[in-house]
Order: sequence, then structure tokens, then C-alpha cells
Amino acid sequence: MIAIILGTHGKFSEEILKSTEMILGEQENVSTITFLPGEGADDLMKNYEEAIKSLQCEDGVLFMVDLFGGSPFNAASRIVAKEENMDVITGINIPMLLEVFSSREDSTVDELAQIALSTGHIGIKSLKETLKESLKNSSEEEL
Repeated sequence: MIAIILGTHGKFSEEILKSTEMILGEQENVSTITFLPGEGADDLMKNYEEAIKSLQCEDGVLFMVDLFGGSPFNAASRIVAKEENMDVITGINIPMLLEVFSSREDSTVDELAQIALSTGHIGIKSLKETLKESLKNSSEEEL
């Protein structure tokens, strides 16, 4: 099973995991990394490396972080750049995590990264746009 490392500013990684586990139940082979005020890039690197040592990473590692170009992303990128079976996905959200956790037993790291990207996009919606689209589709069906 692919290892998942959630890395975010503040305690968001811990809280998004808790929220996701409320829906799916407890998850295995996952680690949360926080980036708190006063910490630097070296702290993140050390925490990521410790997480990798504590997880089962034979099938690969998917880092899921909050912001492209942020410190959690930059530190994860330094690790992933040297490894074949790892990737970093940004913009972590609950729909993305739900699908990643549900799909990781039967997926490669590359497949899981694509699942995260597509589900992350699909999970972002506007109520008004969704209602407009629904009304438009209803009108077209009547014709």
C-alpha cells in the first residue's frame, strides 16, 4: 500500500486527516507533518525523513501538501526529485483525500497522483454554477 505523507502549514494536515477519517475510518500507512511558526526548511526535511522511515514505503510515497511553492512543498520536492516512486500533489482537500485513500491499494504512485488531481478539481464547485448547469440540462432534456 502506497504511503501517504500530508504536509501543511500549521496543523491543517492533522485536522484534514481527522476529518477524512470521520468519513472513511482510521487510515494506515499515513503520516502528518506540520510546519509551525519558528520552524524552517531543515525541520521539515528532518520530519519528512523520519516519516519515511516510520512508514512502509516499498510501494511508493505520495506527498500531499497545501500550497505549490510553499515550504512543505519545497521540502517534499527535494526528496521526490531524488526518488523514482514518489510524487507531490498540491491543493489537498477532503474529496481528494477520500479518493486517494480509497484507491491506493490497487494503484501505482503515478495513477494515485492522477486520481488526486482529477478528484481535487471535481470537488471544487460553485452552488450557483451547479444549479445553472442543472437547469440548462433539464431544459435540453425537455426538447
